[in-house]
Amino acid sequence: MNCSKLKILFILIIFCYCNSGAGGEDPSIESNDISIPNLTYPKNNEACQDGIVVNESQSTISFLWQPSTNATSYKITVKNLNTQDQQEYNSTITSKEITLNSFEPYSWFVTATGGTTGSANSDTWKFYLSGAEIVNYAPFPPEILKPRSASTITVIDGLISLKWNCTDVDNDIIEYEIFMDSIDASTSVKKIDHLSTTTETTISANNKTTYYWKIVAKDSEGNKSSSGVYSFLTS
Repeated sequence: MNCSKLKILFILIIFCYCNSGAGGEDPSIESNDISIPNLTYPKNNEACQDGIVVNESQSTISFLWQPSTNATSYKITVKNLNTQDQQEYNSTITSKEITLNSFEPYSWFVTATGGTTGSANSDTWKFYLSGAEIVNYAPFPPEILKPRSASTITVIDGLISLKWNCTDVDNDIIEYEIFMDSIDASTSVKKIDHLSTTTETTISANNKTTYYWKIVAKDSEGNKSSSGVYSFLTS
């Protein structure tokens, strides 16, 4: 092999070595991805009793969560599960004091943002904001799982499947009542004993009909909560 060929071979070896990074990616390059924030307080599916009483109908509570990698700010979304009213609050630290109506169930989650690097959402938690007079809590409003609102489902042998999720701070749910009709979900069609957090049942339905329905949960003290009215179409 002459000198010119050796020179070309040497250059090719150097070029391949440089492109390979001598064994992979540069470990000094860090990811800018934002990690998912982990919620801390108020606890999931529990009563929040540590609020500072503002007046007989409101309390201020401190929302807490773990920091997210590369996050520069946070957005806290709080929803009243009875009224469906939803509010958003901003924070640059991992806590936020928020004043809410007492004696109400809420859900909340945190969105971490980092400028141009995107965002990440936490899980959604539920809690019940206590008041001094509460000794037993109503169930959280049932969460509809199937059919989703405005969806179209198939009637099989004259039946459709309904599915929902429901929890209670006191764990004393005793039954669910299904309301369903083609007008306003005011007709009671079935009652079911509470057996687990997630409940599924079948019910009679006609083809090519728009139905309105809701689930009402009842506990051992007679407290009730409603999912709110949803609709679906049968094919």
